[in-house]
Amino acid sequence: MSSDPAEPQGGSSQMADVITDAVLATPGVHGLHAGAFGEVATYLPGRRVAGVRTLDDGYDVHIVLAWGATAMTTAQAVRTAVQRVAPGRVDVTIEDVAAAGDQG
Repeated sequence: MSSDPAEPQGGSSQMADVITDAVLATPGVHGLHAGAFGEVATYLPGRRVAGVRTLDDGYDVHIVLAWGATAMTTAQAVRTAVQRVAPGRVDVTIEDVAAAGDQG
């Protein structure tokens, strides 16, 4: 398997999009986060998918937690959601918490 971020695991250039949809549908997730310097992303021809990075043995997912959501519960729910659509290890990092009342 490749660690090249331009070549998502499984050979599917759409895997980052599938993972993004699964993460954003998870209760407690306000959004994806590209990291402090925008370094967490999958690079595809002509665009990048922020907040999802392909690793040799899985994925790195960085999120913004919804206000009031439980961190550990949400992180586990994200892992479960991603593993339903993409095999491998899923590392979840909570980068930020959305402001109270922020609906995104």
